[in-house]
Amino acid sequence: MEILIKVSQFLLSLSILVVLHELGHFVFAKLFKTRVEKFYMFFNPGFSLFKYKKGETEYGIGWIPLGGYVKISGMIDESMDKEQMALPPEPYEFRSKPAYQRLLIMVGGVLVNFVLAFVIYIAVLFAWGDEYLPAENVKYGYVCDSLAQSIGLQNGDKILELDNQKQKKYTDILSNILLNSPKTMQVERDGQMMDIAIPSTFVPDLLAKSSKGFSMSPVISPRRPLQPFIVNGFSDESVAKASGLKKGDELILVNGKDIKYFDEYLAYLQSQKGQKILLQVKRDGVTKEIATTLGEDALLGVSMKPFNHFEFATIEYTFLEAIPAGINKGVDKLQSYLKQFKLIFSSETKGYKSIGGFGTIASIFPGWWDWHAFWNLTAFLSIILAIMNILPIPALDGGHVMFLLYEIITRRKPGDKFMEYAQIGGMVILFGLLIFANANDIMKAFN
Repeated sequence: MEILIKVSQFLLSLSILVVLHELGHFVFAKLFKTRVEKFYMFFNPGFSLFKYKKGETEYGIGWIPLGGYVKISGMIDESMDKEQMALPPEPYEFRSKPAYQRLLIMVGGVLVNFVLAFVIYIAVLFAWGDEYLPAENVKYGYVCDSLAQSIGLQNGDKILELDNQKQKKYTDILSNILLNSPKTMQVERDGQMMDIAIPSTFVPDLLAKSSKGFSMSPVISPRRPLQPFIVNGFSDESVAKASGLKKGDELILVNGKDIKYFDEYLAYLQSQKGQKILLQVKRDGVTKEIATTLGEDALLGVSMKPFNHFEFATIEYTFLEAIPAGINKGVDKLQSYLKQFKLIFSSETKGYKSIGGFGTIASIFPGWWDWHAFWNLTAFLSIILAIMNILPIPALDGGHVMFLLYEIITRRKPGDKFMEYAQIGGMVILFGLLIFANANDIMKAFN
């Protein structure tokens, strides 16, 4: 069910972005009286799931959910309509329009994606505000995995600054390490401040570790106290349930040990794998002891009743306040994504190994329907779609823009034959990238 919800959110988000992106091309084409022959969501080789014709344009839904397209008369695009291009130009065709009009038609989709992202961020901030966990409010410190511990961090450390710059949100810490390459982090440990060097190998190691999954590896996460541990439910093969533990019981001690933090509780259970343990629980005000034997997974098979140990901060916005705040958030996301390109092409970080396809994109959506998360992710994907489309690769909007700028500067139009070969080359590159990205997803799934 969780996978179905993720996929449903991904497809809805993709559909919104594709339709509005193509609408950008469509509106500018109509504005300059250029004929649009087809307007399709998704691709339709062979047949369409749905189509109807109104005026000169056929509207439809294809069966391959990899994007969408508008087919504009007199333009060399993925349709590779050589017969039409062999005929004399008509006034309503793309190739007959002035270069500046053709340029606006081609950037129309990208402009819509950028504007859409800003509009969504404005609406999200107005509707929900901005809730976050301040780095200074991670009062129990962080749980550090093996990679974080390899550079000197310990469980319970409080990371406060990077290169002596205070971190506002706890989520900023990893992203700033990834994108801004700080050299040191300032950490509070047992009430004492100390500097920990961030080696140059940390980012490549972080990306390599993340490439094995479908998201950034949580090398640090806020440490949670174990108490109160109120049993909220059981897994299908719960050893604790089989031994008599009930929903609503409060777990107090394990083998007589008063364990303070949740990570210490999991580590202790691992040390008792396959062994008999004694649980001390409180039920209806009465303390009881329940013996159970752990399996090879060393888990009790119980879920805890949610309890908020942290003080979150929320910034609320009026509609007028949300406008500049939403634009600023969009610009920040844009800058952040552009910085990630350095990682992809860097020989040191080998970020290309972390490139993912549709599985990676779908996995970033939550496993439950959350409109707040959905719209935030849709806005970010809109920025990604805009940047990817404006890359100077033939077959993408950016490729057409590149050749149009060449024409405007040199006053010489590239030949149709050259454009055909460029289009074919661009499509080969795109399909290669598509195969590479989704092959990465398949390898992650099997790893």
